[in-house]
Amino acid sequence: MRIDLASVLVDDQEKALRFYTEVLGFVKKQDIPMGGARWLTVVSPQAPDGPELVLEPSGHPAVKPFKEALVADGIPYTSFTVDDVKAEYDRLRGLGVRFVQEPTDMGAVSTAVLDDTCGNLIQLHQTA
Repeated sequence: MRIDLASVLVDDQEKALRFYTEVLGFVKKQDIPMGGARWLTVVSPQAPDGPELVLEPSGHPAVKPFKEALVADGIPYTSFTVDDVKAEYDRLRGLGVRFVQEPTDMGAVSTAVLDDTCGNLIQLHQTA
């Protein structure tokens, strides 16, 4: 068993695609029209055949209160591994990304948390 897909619920798929590709640096893998939405995935450029992140439309009525509760409590929706949290923080801040948590050393892991502009907090983490 292995993970091939994970998803993040986004308020606007086109806006999310721009943020996740042009800002975070992922690469679009699939973009298939599905009625009013799209099957839209991105991958890491370091692993183009690796797990895909689905930019899932957040149209279901349960999604808005769920996402609002996570953000209000400062809970990231998901986490991405980076080689150097501080360097990635500096790079993304230079691109105008808003962070709700600056790089923080927690012993075995360092983390930072950003706002993905699509209704989610996303954690970046680096293992020691």
